[in-house]
Amino acid sequence: MEDAFGHRISYLRVSITDRCNERCRYCMPEEEQAWFPKDEVLSYEEMLRVIRVGAGLGIRKVRVTGGEPLTRPGVADFCASINEIAGIEEIGISTNGTLLSKQENGVSMAARLVKAGVRSANVSLDSLDGGTYQRSTGRDLLPKVMEGIDAAIDAGFRSIRLNCVLMKNQTEREFVPLMNYAWEKGLLLRFIELMPVSTQEVLKEDHFLATGLARQLIEQHTGPLVPLPNFKTNGPAMYYAVPGTEQKIGFIGAMTNLHFCESCNKLRLTSDGKLRPCLGSWLEFDLRSVLRSGCTDAELADFIHHVVARKPKEHDFRDNYQPNRRMIAIGG
Repeated sequence: MEDAFGHRISYLRVSITDRCNERCRYCMPEEEQAWFPKDEVLSYEEMLRVIRVGAGLGIRKVRVTGGEPLTRPGVADFCASINEIAGIEEIGISTNGTLLSKQENGVSMAARLVKAGVRSANVSLDSLDGGTYQRSTGRDLLPKVMEGIDAAIDAGFRSIRLNCVLMKNQTEREFVPLMNYAWEKGLLLRFIELMPVSTQEVLKEDHFLATGLARQLIEQHTGPLVPLPNFKTNGPAMYYAVPGTEQKIGFIGAMTNLHFCESCNKLRLTSDGKLRPCLGSWLEFDLRSVLRSGCTDAELADFIHHVVARKPKEHDFRDNYQPNRRMIAIGG
């Protein structure tokens, strides 16, 4: 599948739940959040059908997201079913890490995911300080995240990436500890700019920290970072090498990188069955109604093609974007 601007669509992010056990202030402020009614959330069988039809259209990578996807029962079995779909070459999961070490019959959730065919895990980690972590997420769960990361390492994921959201007057003091931790654990660390998905407040002067400034602040400790233009990880991150080491760190700048959307290859399926061609656009299409109307696979494929044809050239975040859903209701 290719859109009108030459984007080759091969990557589907599937949100399996809008529920989460944390309350990150840039994603889901605690107030005014109503969960989707259960009958509005797609079943695993409905999601698998979309993935199977999508694989026939060129989808090769699936990332399972939430909310916090590990709060939905049966997620490992769901991933195993994805792994059986012809054409799917890679399965990843995005998680806050708090449930990766959870045991079932002596086996961690991380190990069950790896056995199910999940090869990469993105773990959100904004701070290594317990108090800062609790203020940022609304929960005192940092020890569980640390356990979860260790469980993921032990389980043998091919790739584990730590994602830190840049927040002014917080992340500045986290750069060195996070980089040291990632280097010690052998993990890839990325710094991500705030985006006005849930609220415009994140772009205010006292909240927003640009990737360019973040890089400059890091270089005060490391010396000049070395660009790695040929190092890619299926996304828009720009990677750099830390001088004198083999460590790589990434920067994801949706707001300040004017070329951010040029290589976009994604569609997003929300847990309530909306297919979105772009995170930073109001465009979304009601796939749930199509699925539940008794459509054929050919009709489902036509619907997906229609959504791809509507994919915008770039996101709207720089144009006074007005959020219409919180991030928790779209999918990470």
